[in-house]
Amino acid sequence: MTVTRLPGVRGVDHIGITVPDLAAAHEFFVGVLGCEYLYRLGPYQDPTGHWMSEHLGVEDAAVMERLHFYRLGGQAVFEVFQYRAPGQVLAPPRNSDVGGHHVAIYVEDLDSALAALHANGLTVLGEPTASRGPSAGQRWVYFLSPWGMQFELVSYPGGKAFDHDPSAFE
Repeated sequence: MTVTRLPGVRGVDHIGITVPDLAAAHEFFVGVLGCEYLYRLGPYQDPTGHWMSEHLGVEDAAVMERLHFYRLGGQAVFEVFQYRAPGQVLAPPRNSDVGGHHVAIYVEDLDSALAALHANGLTVLGEPTASRGPSAGQRWVYFLSPWGMQFELVSYPGGKAFDHDPSAFE
């Protein structure tokens, strides 16, 4: 197989997330993460055709009830969907599942951010971990959104070891 690099890639534009309840997700994205709410779209459906499966890879009968857009820290944009679809799986995948994922949020002060997670009653997975090797200087901890999706707080205010001497880790 020949691999051809995509021309003109500039970065990540947005992250799409499906949630069970947009109102609860709104409280999380705005109230906990501090996102700026931008706008909403929808609903979208194609009750007689195949647009949903051809363009989005979902069941033809799926309804994208609404989607909201949020900006975090002046750059990252979350596109947050609420779907209704036949056979919809309601449990989020674990990191070890195919398609598993998490969203890492950089914070300046991990301990203060962790205290805010606890104050909001969110589930935190373990205690903060100090990274080693090329990532030394970084601390991180996973937590769950109200609908069970994995997020991570990460902080490396002095940079990572790799930032100071990349050649040491080749």
